[in-house]
Amino acid sequence: MPHLALNGGEKICNLEWPAWPIWDDRESNGLLSVLKSGEWWYGKNVKDFEGKFAEFQNAKYGITTSSGTAGLEVALLALGVGAGDEVIVPPYTFMATASAVLRVNAVPVFADIQAHSLCIDPNDVERKITDKTKAIIPVHLAGYVADMDRLNKIGKEHGLFLIEDACHSWGSQWKGKGTGALGSCGVFSFQASKNLNCAEGGIILTNNEELADLCRSYTNCGRGKDKPWYEHYVLGGNLRLTEFQAALLLAQFTRLEEQTLRRQTNAEILNAGLRDVPGVVVIENDTRMTRRAYHFYPFRIDSKALGVSRERFIEAVEAEGVPAGVGYDRPLYKNPLFERKGDGPEHCPISCPFYGRKIDYTKTSCPVCEQVIAETVWIFHNVLLADETAMHSIVSAIRKVCENAGELL
Repeated sequence: MPHLALNGGEKICNLEWPAWPIWDDRESNGLLSVLKSGEWWYGKNVKDFEGKFAEFQNAKYGITTSSGTAGLEVALLALGVGAGDEVIVPPYTFMATASAVLRVNAVPVFADIQAHSLCIDPNDVERKITDKTKAIIPVHLAGYVADMDRLNKIGKEHGLFLIEDACHSWGSQWKGKGTGALGSCGVFSFQASKNLNCAEGGIILTNNEELADLCRSYTNCGRGKDKPWYEHYVLGGNLRLTEFQAALLLAQFTRLEEQTLRRQTNAEILNAGLRDVPGVVVIENDTRMTRRAYHFYPFRIDSKALGVSRERFIEAVEAEGVPAGVGYDRPLYKNPLFERKGDGPEHCPISCPFYGRKIDYTKTSCPVCEQVIAETVWIFHNVLLADETAMHSIVSAIRKVCENAGELL
């Protein structure tokens, strides 16, 4: 008789997982209040949220943006990253981490990641530094904080800016301090799938007042601080947040602390339960990371030991009632954008005529990233809001699939 639900066996998890987004009267009342006020644009709610979120992440200044992607572009512009500069980024991340670099006419250089953290490898960062390197963008993937001690040391030694892509790390802490202002600045996303969301939006955090003012100018049509409305100082854009979005964020923010701690507690249950399961590799937390905000729960599988592909494994786990997925299915440099060939911007992502060097992303190799992509499974953050019993059910389901992997051949 088959054991796995995929083959007709009994299903482990017959649960209704928490939906996302979670909302109640707090969101309704906030939106209705803005609607009735007639003040829909860039006012008190935006200012209140910027202050509260910056304080939550232990930063001095917060500048909201229309998206996390816009936030990365603005941060690069405000730091003076531009034509022909190189910016070191990881390949295991969302496209915006690299596309923001291209948008300011700079050149993304891919450094490999660490298998144990899924974050950028400081050793490979050092190997990739050239005389054109201007900045590093570490990504706190799934809320796991990149090695900011080592990266800040590298940045200081080489005179490089550190821009944290903190778009997965609302509430994550490194040595007791929130992400976002651990380097030069940091960027968060509030897109619909995110742990703190208003459908679309973002924020830049920094402890540098001059940088904060310049970021504000770039998001606000190039206007100067306390200057006349129709006086413009930099080539900015209309990248502001609305009062409706801020009202949603203020309501969502009231749950963030409790949800962050619940996800962390539940992830620890999964770690403890999966640590001794043959064929599963748990992503162990760095002790310097005093809190982790899980955007998803990642773990790796040993396909050779189990004798099945990661995709087949996920199919079996989902049949047991556990929502799981592949996540990023390729390194960024293997996207069609980067694999184009040719001498001009029509065929090549590098449009800057001042770079003066040839770059062929088809020759880029980050072997750890490529291995990780073939092995990693994501369990989504809404699942981590279920109760402890549900977490033990997930462990049982994964253990069952591993112990009966022979049925998947």
